[in-house]
Amino acid sequence: MGRHSLPDGCPAEGHRATPPSLHRRSVAIATVLVLAAAAGTAVATEDGLLSLSDSCEDSAVRLTVVASPDIAPAVRTVAARAREESARSDGRCLHVTVVARDSYKVANALATGSGDPGYQVWLPDSDLWLDRAKGTGTGIPVAPGDSVATSPVTVGMVPSAAQALGWPEKTYSWAELAASATGSDEVRLGVADPVRSATGLLALSSIAASPGGSGGDHGTEVAATAKALAQRMSDSDRQVLETLALDFSGVEGGNPEHNQAVLVSEQAAFTHNASSPSAGRIELFYPADGTPLLNYPYALVNSAELTSDESRAALRFMRLLDDDKAHAVLEKNGFRTTDGTTEAALVESAGGRTPQPFATPAAVPPSADVLQEALGMWTITVRSARLTTVVDASGSMAVTVPGRDRSRMEVTKASLIQALGQFTPDDEIGLWVFAATLDGDKDYRQVVPTRRLGEPAKGGGTHRERLSAAFSALEPVPNGATGLYDTTLASYKEAQSSYVKGKFNALVLLTDGSNQDDHGISRSALIARLKEVADPERPVPIIAIAVGPDADRAEVTEMAAVTGGGAYKISDPSEIQAVILQAVMTAGQSGRRDRE
Repeated sequence: MGRHSLPDGCPAEGHRATPPSLHRRSVAIATVLVLAAAAGTAVATEDGLLSLSDSCEDSAVRLTVVASPDIAPAVRTVAARAREESARSDGRCLHVTVVARDSYKVANALATGSGDPGYQVWLPDSDLWLDRAKGTGTGIPVAPGDSVATSPVTVGMVPSAAQALGWPEKTYSWAELAASATGSDEVRLGVADPVRSATGLLALSSIAASPGGSGGDHGTEVAATAKALAQRMSDSDRQVLETLALDFSGVEGGNPEHNQAVLVSEQAAFTHNASSPSAGRIELFYPADGTPLLNYPYALVNSAELTSDESRAALRFMRLLDDDKAHAVLEKNGFRTTDGTTEAALVESAGGRTPQPFATPAAVPPSADVLQEALGMWTITVRSARLTTVVDASGSMAVTVPGRDRSRMEVTKASLIQALGQFTPDDEIGLWVFAATLDGDKDYRQVVPTRRLGEPAKGGGTHRERLSAAFSALEPVPNGATGLYDTTLASYKEAQSSYVKGKFNALVLLTDGSNQDDHGISRSALIARLKEVADPERPVPIIAIAVGPDADRAEVTEMAAVTGGGAYKISDPSEIQAVILQAVMTAGQSGRRDRE
């Protein structure tokens, strides 16, 4: 699968450049395999074909590979060939069992599991799942290796919708395609849940990073696009393809339950078109600002517990997946090479055609932080959020942030205003401030009630505008102490009493210090009261963010944990936006797993 001619004479120079991330071999897997090979006592040729016995069954080394369902059939074919040809690892026959399993399920299980997972190799569809599998670092370790194939993420449409948007001649950026498909009911766009689908998440992050929308506020546009996509979300890539309208029928095409477009990988489109009648085929748009790649990394699972035979067998099978015969199998199943190149026939079969930019360099892979932010935004969007924001206004918030000519409060305000742009008009947000004896004997005051951002405000404008103005007006209270405990209990009780079913309800608590009010409730009493009022039927997790070098994360960890939330510490208030989105995604995912 080297470089080949492209459809309609597209020059070879336009082929995708190899993304840097696809060149890497993790030091972890390389070290494990090299040491395992050195520890072995059997003598083998370079390709492992030295036979010490004519019979394989008794001495075969057995390997189980858990693979993403889309690539599992191809991997299974390579494994079957290895067995038929008596491929060997250190003289022992190699028997590989391939199990198809959704990558998100494996990632979640590894992140929270322990002991023997029952398989030695994992082949997810994207290395983003490797980051997800790390979790908090307390689960089953994974050592990543090379990519074995790639497939670009695209936008597939039924022919009538594609032609209405000028396919194949007209090209679009990700933002323009999303705006065209979500701006009206003319082109209904479906997506697989980005929490469960690498295709969906990579597409969502590409839309978020893309210029060329309608010209309004970009953060609000992205949130609105995500909101529209959430209304047409499927659980998996396979299911989202099943939502496509039957293009040959005007009746079917007009059914509002059916989509005319889907966010889909080229390989999934290839498989769909191969099994569909000509009228049921889809055609592909390749966004002009670059398509991210599914990159199918080969990873060892719990490598420290593998035997030397298993480790060497894993290396042997990885080599088999990289030989010419395996390349042919992968191409036959709709996959590109690891550098993103492919043959003309594959692109045409998948629904691509010149001048769609299917051979332009792949988009730079989004960082783990970018993906985390996209997931946080998605979690908010899918469920809509109801957040009561509680901001420390004690005197220490006037301290200058190291390396900046701005106070903690000034940077906090800017970050909160920036975060506000990630929320949709249906989200509800309110604001409290606190400092000891801020309001008479009380340490707290409600500044703006928690209401829909799109709701009209008294005196004109919207609740979003009123809240933004309130954020801008925040000022530290001179010599004000941190009245943390009384404020936490009062704001939590209010947030829970006004709980809205069907939304993600949470209390976002920002503080740069420890409790300094000796006349209020104690910490132990606060924890006891939170345990009493916390209601699993009306969950309101506390997302506690300790800001600055003086903040004590331990101070807020227990109160957050007892409500099902989490505590975070940041050195710079400018990180608040990213932390809020990360915390909301984490808490939202936890709630979803509990419901499942």
